[in-house]
Amino acid sequence: MSEQKIRFDDGAGYEQMMGKWSRLAGDVFLDWLQAPAEKHWVDIGCGNGAFTELLIERCAPSAVSGIDPSEGQLAYARERPGCRLAVFQQGDAMSLPYAGGSFDAAVMALVIFFVPDPAKGVAEMSRVVKPGGLVSAYAWDMLGGGFPLAAIQAQMRVMGHIPMLPPSPEVSRKQALHETWVAAGLKAVETTEIKVQRTFDDFENYWQIAMVGSSVGPTIKALPAPDYEALKTSVQQGLEHGSKGGRIVVHARANAVRGFVPN
Repeated sequence: MSEQKIRFDDGAGYEQMMGKWSRLAGDVFLDWLQAPAEKHWVDIGCGNGAFTELLIERCAPSAVSGIDPSEGQLAYARERPGCRLAVFQQGDAMSLPYAGGSFDAAVMALVIFFVPDPAKGVAEMSRVVKPGGLVSAYAWDMLGGGFPLAAIQAQMRVMGHIPMLPPSPEVSRKQALHETWVAAGLKAVETTEIKVQRTFDDFENYWQIAMVGSSVGPTIKALPAPDYEALKTSVQQGLEHGSKGGRIVVHARANAVRGFVPN
């Protein structure tokens, strides 16, 4: 695993790549969650507000708080027309700046593997949610090939380049999520798998978007030119195999979990 730290500070760049993926997976997640309306939510690791906006659109919450360590991402979130209901602030998932029992529901959308101590993050979610309230998350299956950029990561490894990974990729496994929620004392814990796909106009469209606002872009751009071109060609050959009409279809898979704070 690389010792470099993955950072997302460009809200607009993040939107091109992961923001759109977040919405695709988030739609399926919210269908499964079937959360009631008129609830007070906290979106932990809200980033540029991609999921926050979807949450407001889909769940008709009474109020939403969003928290993220990146002011660059938060600045983008505050400008989203669909996020006017939300109140955003900078903060740490392992030390939430809220009193106990402040919310009806807490969610982490594509975030828990970025938390250095996932158990502490889930404990904090549970602390700030009222008894009987919902604690939920979804995360790309980072170790099972579910990440939208897994094809690029795989070719990087073949060429001897180590892609950056978040600090806690193991928690993205379905069983690990279930165990983490149960260990936090949450009740009626359930998990599910989310499968989504995204179509790009052609490989260049996919590649350029992958280089912006993603975890692989900085590492790849720093490669020597011959390695960069060789990697790009290898990824292109793999993705174009079986594609039709020049379009590139990329599949991704996430795992989701939900549980309730004991009454």
